[in-house]
Amino acid sequence: MSSAESGALGARPKKSTQHHGPSAFGDDLRRFLNLTLTLATTDFKLRYFGSALGYLWSLVRPLLFFGVLYVVFTQIFKVGKEVNHYPVYLLSSIMLWTFFAETTSNSVQCLVSREGLLRKIRFPRLAIPLAVGLTSLFTLMTNFAAVLVFALASGVSPTTGWLELPLLVLVLAIFAVGTGMLLSALFVRFRDIQPIWEVFSQVLFYGSPIIYVAAKYKGLVRVALCNPIASILTQMRHVFVDPSAHSAATYIGGSVRLLIPLGIVAGVFALGLWFFNREAPLIAERL
Repeated sequence: MSSAESGALGARPKKSTQHHGPSAFGDDLRRFLNLTLTLATTDFKLRYFGSALGYLWSLVRPLLFFGVLYVVFTQIFKVGKEVNHYPVYLLSSIMLWTFFAETTSNSVQCLVSREGLLRKIRFPRLAIPLAVGLTSLFTLMTNFAAVLVFALASGVSPTTGWLELPLLVLVLAIFAVGTGMLLSALFVRFRDIQPIWEVFSQVLFYGSPIIYVAAKYKGLVRVALCNPIASILTQMRHVFVDPSAHSAATYIGGSVRLLIPLGIVAGVFALGLWFFNREAPLIAERL
């Protein structure tokens, strides 16, 4: 056998190791960004298409949730009496939590729900979970307008600290999208991910200072604020609701310690991106 023939035969196995589908980002960054934005805006417009209240449903649900929690925990359990502007804090926390929960829960099945699209068209796979997060962000931005009106009507005075809110939302969005990327890719392989995440998200909800404030952690406050959501909500209270309340840095024991929750956010995002990018070429085959 000639060297040319052996070389040709030796090259054949390499073809089987090539990617079976497009990568997470694709080859064209502009196309990737345009596709992500198109998917997000389309989902946002179609989500409540045909319903009587339309977009208002996205506002009604967290408001009803807020109303139930406020009545139960202030009238029955007497929570929040010592907290300045507690209703504003509760509503703001619910809006931020709803964004995180909606992004992550919708991301779990986002690839499976678009199975037909993934099998027929070659496009960057990462656009799908990113579009889920962007759609939830659109909802948060529009809903937070109602929170601002409620805060001003409740006597909360605007301060320069409000300028920190977009940064807090950005950190929360990075955490939510990173978690969503990981969950969506895992769900393609393991369908148990959905019930597991439902249980874990409930634990995360009650373990985060949404109904209560960080002071309720008492001796465990430094450990509890390693949870990125706890740190974000605590800082949100300080800069948006009540400047006299302790900041997240004060509760966790110094600004340097804030690197722990920030590191968790960065780590989850990096892990989600790495795992999704690894799984992306084979997603269509495994659906």
